[in-house]
Order: sequence, then structure tokens, then C-alpha cells
Amino acid sequence: MNTVTVSASKNYDILIGSGLMNQLGSLAQKLGKAQKVCLVSESTVFPLYGETAADSLKSAGFTVVTFVFPAGEESKNAQTYLALLNFLAENRLTRSDLIVALGGGVVGDLAGFAAATYLRGIRFIQVPTTLLAAVDSSVGGKTAIDLPAGKNLAGAFCQPSLVLCDTDTLNTLPREIFRDGCAEVIKYGILYDPVLFSHLEKHGLDFDREYVITRCVELKRDVVMEDEFDTGARMKLNLGHTIGHGIEAKSNFTLSHGKAVAAGIAIVSRASGCKDTPRILAILRQFGLPTSTKETADDILCYALSDKKRSADQVNLILPNAIGDCAIVPTPVGQLKSFIQAGL
Repeated sequence: MNTVTVSASKNYDILIGSGLMNQLGSLAQKLGKAQKVCLVSESTVFPLYGETAADSLKSAGFTVVTFVFPAGEESKNAQTYLALLNFLAENRLTRSDLIVALGGGVVGDLAGFAAATYLRGIRFIQVPTTLLAAVDSSVGGKTAIDLPAGKNLAGAFCQPSLVLCDTDTLNTLPREIFRDGCAEVIKYGILYDPVLFSHLEKHGLDFDREYVITRCVELKRDVVMEDEFDTGARMKLNLGHTIGHGIEAKSNFTLSHGKAVAAGIAIVSRASGCKDTPRILAILRQFGLPTSTKETADDILCYALSDKKRSADQVNLILPNAIGDCAIVPTPVGQLKSFIQAGL
């Protein structure tokens, strides 16, 4: 097992290794006084791991209530969020109690936002069960729900009290969902770490999971500690996301987040004239991820302009110069369409 410690507005550990799910209860006990836990999950993950997680918590002396919602991005909305808040209130969770988010990024975002706002904030534990959540959304404290106008437009910064990443859960992921997470893993290599990128090139989908997840988490930890509230260096983590979110939203979320981000990375790499664009495109294809989109520049622009990262009349694009060398480039909104067009 590897441990990565985050020192931000709240200090917490990220545990990465095999067989950790059975330790959830004992690890939750160490966080301090709590009597009740709300286990939040979704309809695909809960049948796989819900009983194990709940039994571990019960064995540690917790009273466990469960909130399970339909799987999919379309559930990350105000209706589900309010239903969860009402569930917490009906079950009389107090400020000393806990929420456990068991699932991928949708579960973590929704449960985290509820934790940030219920009773003005209660503690929560992230238990990511997808590669994407393990390396990205479960770390750093960003929580949100989607609005009709765009993705993640209502949310809060709320650091978890613990992140428990049991690498065994990745064994039950459908191949396509695993590939989605690989888009974020590749992103970290492009942004910061040529050695990580080379490891992925060499091993493909058979990469060393514990090493890669730990390295990605270390990289994100360093960024979060430098820029917890996403006003400077943390913006780099948005590589491919502004355009990717536009593609994702235009598809009405029928295209997965990972695939949309992969297409966004490909587009900004081509448009920026990155010298390593051939390697970036090659690794995306190697991992079965898209390097293009059927959407037009106009369509992507329409949705990209609703992105929460927009500031007044400009968007901060993250542009790769080379693998391990990326820059934040403020781009006037009026130039965004031509930029997107250049990368299609």
C-alpha cells in the first residue's frame, strides 16, 4: 500500500493498494467521533461493493444508511442532490457523522457537494472505484453538480477526510470505462512527467496500476497544495477540458468524460503546434481513445463558452509545448472558434 498525504485547508491521506475496502470501517473509526454513516453510491457500483463497504462500517460499530441513485452523469443534477440532502435530514445525520462516497466521479462529486452543504458541512470519505476518480476527481476537494447550462456549474471546494483507493475495484471495470480513466492518466504525463508518459507508451493498458495511480495522485497533490482553489497553477489540470466539456455537453453526455477530454487534448495539441503532437495522438490511439470529434467548431464553441473556467471575455487554455511542458494561455473569446477549427 502507498500513502500520499495532502496538506491543504484540511490534511488527509490518500491510501492506494489492494484489498483496502475491507479496512474502510477501521480507517473511518480513526477519523474521530461518528455514530452514523451515509453510504452514497449508484446502481452499478453498489451491487458490486456496497455490501462489503457496509459490512466493514458496521463491524466497526457504525450505523449505516444507504442512498443509491441511477448510474450515469444525467443523475448528477439538482434533483438527485436535493433528494440526498433530504435523505440525510430524514435519517438525522449530525455534524459529527460521515458520508462515504462509493463509486466513480459522479458519486464523488454529488456526495461531496452534499457533504459541503448539509449542516454547513460534514466530513466525507472518498472511495473511488474507477481509474478516473482514483487519479483525478476524488483528490483535491472539487465537488459539483451539473446544471442545464453546463457541467459542474454548481459546487463547492470541500476536501475529503480520507481517500481510500482499492485497486482491486478496477478489475470489475468494463474496458471502456477503464480507458476513460486512462485519458486523465495520459494528461498527467503530458503536463508534468515524461517518465510517466514513457511508461504508458511502453506498457499500454497493462501499465503498473499502483505505480501509475500513486504517481498521478502525487502530481495532483503537489498542484492542490500550491493552488487549492484553482486560481493559478491548478488550472493546468484543465488540459483538454474546456473543449472536451464542450464536446461532452454537445453530445448530451452520451460521449463519456474521458473520451471527450481525449478529443480535447488532441485538438489543443494540434492547434498549439506542440512538437510532440505525433506522440500524443499515437498514445491516445494506443489506449483506444478518440483524437477527433464529429462536432463542429461552432457547436463546441457554444458549449465551451458556458464553461465555469471562463473569465469575462477570455478563456484560459492549457497548451502543450512538449511532453512535460504546458502553459496557461489566456485566449480572447473572439479567437476561440478559430483555435478550435485549427485543431479539428
